[in-house]
Amino acid sequence: MQFIPRQPSRVIAGLAFGLSLAFSGAASATLTSETVNGQNLVYDSGNNTTWTQDANLLGTLENTQGFSTIVNAIIGADPVIHDTPNYWDGSYSNYDGRNGRPFSGIYSLSANDFGSGGTVDWWAAQAFVHYLDTEKYGGSSQWALPTTPDTISSIGYNQISAQLGELYYNELNALAYPGTNGSDYGILHDGSNGTSGNAGPFVNAHTYGYWSGTEDSSSSYTNVWVYDTHNGYQEVGTKVVQYYAWAVTPGNVAASAVPVPAAIWLFGSALAGLIGFNHRKLR
Repeated sequence: MQFIPRQPSRVIAGLAFGLSLAFSGAASATLTSETVNGQNLVYDSGNNTTWTQDANLLGTLENTQGFSTIVNAIIGADPVIHDTPNYWDGSYSNYDGRNGRPFSGIYSLSANDFGSGGTVDWWAAQAFVHYLDTEKYGGSSQWALPTTPDTISSIGYNQISAQLGELYYNELNALAYPGTNGSDYGILHDGSNGTSGNAGPFVNAHTYGYWSGTEDSSSSYTNVWVYDTHNGYQEVGTKVVQYYAWAVTPGNVAASAVPVPAAIWLFGSALAGLIGFNHRKLR
């Protein structure tokens, strides 16, 4: 009987199929926990963004490093915040529309912009994400507050066009108030308000307001879009109020920061060896 060697193309196809089965589970995940440079992150494929795993990272840093230490570091990295010129710039005492002296669009930070437990006004929230940039937290220098469409139609429940709304409703499967039984709504699925806990792969998720990075044009930019994770409601809040800050960065940080996994290199080496083996048998 004549021996007919297996064709290399069939070997390659078989190995490729096996590899696809091995990695298909990971590819279908919507939220993927990752660790980059020692920092814990979560990749959100629905938004194609990466979030800090700690939904109150600032509060955690205050606890571990000390309030004054981290606040001074944040202010030192970015002592002045530029926004759309508005009443809260700190220049309002000099404003005189009749004489053409407009608002400056410059806000100088102080420790008073930082509250307790990680809460901050909007300028401090901006300074915090900028601080993560300077630290290259998780290997990224593009950290920001989540975005929200600046339109009147963005107000209300079940808003998924905003990054936090998409995460809340689509990835975390959280319900808007009143839920299905009056107590299973909110990011923690328990109807609580002003509490914190784990939400999916995230830790320290607070049932309270979270800042977005989008200013509200209808208020002459004195307000900013806010997402309330207590009940899934999106609205606007004045910049001086203190809410939480949850940082997000574009794309999958781990995919660009981490070398190709060793499993892939092993697969490539094995594949090359098998191809060479089959070529030798065909001679």
